[in-house]
Amino acid sequence: MMARFKAGLLSLRDLFATAWWIVLIVGIGFVVAYQFVQPAPPSHIVITTGGESGAYYQFAQRYAAILARSGVTLEVRASAGSLENLERLKKDEAQVGFVQGGVIEAKDDEEAEDSGLLSLGSMFYEPVWVFYRGDKTLTRLTDLRGKRIAIGQEGSGVRQLAQQLLAANELEADASLLPLAGLKAAEELQQGRIDAAFIIAAEKAPVVQVLLRSPGIKVMSFAQSGAYQRRFPFLTKLTFPHGVADLVRDFPPEDIKVLAPTANLIVRDDLHPALQTLLLQATSEVHGKTGFFQDAGEFPSYKDPMLPLSPEAARYFKSGSPFLQRYLPFWLAVLIDRLIVLLVPIIALLIPLLKVAPAIYTWRVRSKVFRCYGELKFLEDDLKNHFEAAKLADYRSRLDAIDEEASLLHVPLGFTDLVYTLREHINLVQHILDKREKLG
Repeated sequence: MMARFKAGLLSLRDLFATAWWIVLIVGIGFVVAYQFVQPAPPSHIVITTGGESGAYYQFAQRYAAILARSGVTLEVRASAGSLENLERLKKDEAQVGFVQGGVIEAKDDEEAEDSGLLSLGSMFYEPVWVFYRGDKTLTRLTDLRGKRIAIGQEGSGVRQLAQQLLAANELEADASLLPLAGLKAAEELQQGRIDAAFIIAAEKAPVVQVLLRSPGIKVMSFAQSGAYQRRFPFLTKLTFPHGVADLVRDFPPEDIKVLAPTANLIVRDDLHPALQTLLLQATSEVHGKTGFFQDAGEFPSYKDPMLPLSPEAARYFKSGSPFLQRYLPFWLAVLIDRLIVLLVPIIALLIPLLKVAPAIYTWRVRSKVFRCYGELKFLEDDLKNHFEAAKLADYRSRLDAIDEEASLLHVPLGFTDLVYTLREHINLVQHILDKREKLG
């Protein structure tokens, strides 16, 4: 029993002696492959939106509920608007943020790389609603000259766009342009303390719904919508269809032409790719349906080139969700994806190495036997061609050493025939030596 145990240990030693370099190469391959494995995605990220009464904030809350199903916490932080969102993203105070189209100009590749930000695409249209009081129908921004106008608070995208549009109509910034936004601007307009208000929000936003249904409040139909679209490429000309808001009241009583930038979801370029895909899945669920201004499946999409499109978003728009994430829980899909990146190069190394390993193992085992054969061959040559009777004791000593070495050989069972054949050949040489001794 002990002999078998020792033989087994020796066989294992031969195996390890053969395999150590395979382990070394695979280990090096593992270290190299690990450098290309993305770390596990964080379970907590921050999105910066807009005011708590605005559409950005409400949509972000819906994203958070969807991401929670995959075990990811999306913290929603209100802000003054797009400009503050950009600052937060650049300072890494948030990893995701809404930015209104037109807030920043399209950048070239070098500038975009320096910004550290990428676009996940446009999520929805944000119509520019110009609500006003009065009996006269207004169709041009020049009709607002001399009126008290709410253009949004400092740091907001609505304020920046309103100033751009008013400046294009040679309306100077003065005390008549008031820093009011959202429901506060709607209240002031309803009370008659202001004459008009710029509102940039989705048609379902509370502030839009309130003003659409407020007596005495009208919404401007841009007679020059085509001209604005030409001069401001980030704007899209849209039609608010006759009667779409309220079929019973027949509101609006006619088609209304509005302008709309898009709301874009911007991320830091170091946000984990799996989280970018998860966010896109959430936005598709929230924004992929038919609306007043959009067709089913129109969003999310890349409509505003203010920043380069994320590579993950480009793949998503082309092919949809990654294969694993379609059928597996998020955490499991990410784990398998990471393992694939790690294991594929290692398996690619192992396949040729394991093909070579048996041949090397066989050579190592045979080499022990062949070493004895080498010594035996030298002794046989001496006996046949250079025999000297005076060296008889030396010949016997050499032969005994070879025989002892052969008897101590431990090889796997599949190679024992080599040992027995060796010992038969040792006996043959022994007979040659005995004959030489008698003749001597």
